[in-house]
Amino acid sequence: MSRLFSPITLGNLELRNRVVIPPMCQYMAASDGLPAPWHHMHYGALAISGADLIIQEATGVDAIGRISPNCLGIYTDAQEAALTDMLAGIRSFSSARFGIQLAHAGRKASCEPFDSYVYVPPEKGGWHPLGPSAAKHGDSWPLPRVATQDDLREVIKGFAEAARRADRADRAGYDLIELHGAHGYLISSFLSPLANRRTDAYGGPLENRMRLAVEIARAVRKAWPAQKALGMRLNGTDWLEGGITIAETAQVAARLKEEGFDYVALSSGGNARGQKLPPIVPGYQAPLAQEVRATAGIATMAVGMVLTPHQAEDILAEGKADLVAIGRAALDDPRWGLHAAQALGDEAVYPRSYWRAAGRVWPGYAMLRSAPVA
Repeated sequence: MSRLFSPITLGNLELRNRVVIPPMCQYMAASDGLPAPWHHMHYGALAISGADLIIQEATGVDAIGRISPNCLGIYTDAQEAALTDMLAGIRSFSSARFGIQLAHAGRKASCEPFDSYVYVPPEKGGWHPLGPSAAKHGDSWPLPRVATQDDLREVIKGFAEAARRADRADRAGYDLIELHGAHGYLISSFLSPLANRRTDAYGGPLENRMRLAVEIARAVRKAWPAQKALGMRLNGTDWLEGGITIAETAQVAARLKEEGFDYVALSSGGNARGQKLPPIVPGYQAPLAQEVRATAGIATMAVGMVLTPHQAEDILAEGKADLVAIGRAALDDPRWGLHAAQALGDEAVYPRSYWRAAGRVWPGYAMLRSAPVA
């Protein structure tokens, strides 16, 4: 058996393989944060991809925590019920596990969808963003409203309540929660000196800058059943001098482990303009996961430009991570996991209705993959 298709346990969540479909914004929700037919199609297709864990896109814990007016939310009864219906439909044909990424976009909130980086003002259906300091994200954004102690208490409360909504077995019943602590959104902006210029207990040294992340983590861990898996996506680096460092991120990860978290996913960037990115080559962020795994002693997920089955296998075999996230490659090939299993010599379990397309049955499978590109 390959490492990629060997089982792993996160908390008490047993996964049959280490292929993860990570959160990927779809910007297809209705203006009130409800899932649309697109989400049923999108997640239904990924549920038969061969990955054993699919994590739902960044889902706002309150209305101003959404990235855009077209992002999902989990802060109303209607949203909770609609997500329940979506999951129930998918679970009628798939045994894959489902997670949800809980998020607050902070000072990057209220933008036009599809990564336009254009602010949507209140008169056009947007809202005024909330941030750690009076430092705006981009030229089109206003200065964020600086979060007060009352604001932070409400944010923490919102994350905890979202976790309760995600758990309710007679309703949503997700298997895993991932908190979004990367890419310059609220938790990430508090962690990064580039965005956090506070002089109170939430700013300055790392112990203060990680305070909000730890308080949210603690509240969510208390609200989320102990037997259910919990993780956070973090920035390994901001790719700018003066930003968060991988050594600091490893300290945050170690603290999350103390709070009962089961894994961290390592990404990077998004806190400031002008970031000095390295060459975007396959697996370019995997060393971040490797460093945190070795230093903090917590399971890690490698994300970013993981493209082929053998590359994913090598990341695991070399001890860089415990899981691999297959994002855009899975959008391009919604059967990525099934194809990876066959490429690595493992069993690919196709849905019964698709059994004729499996490599062990269909001679065209091998022919298709060896054919020259037209």
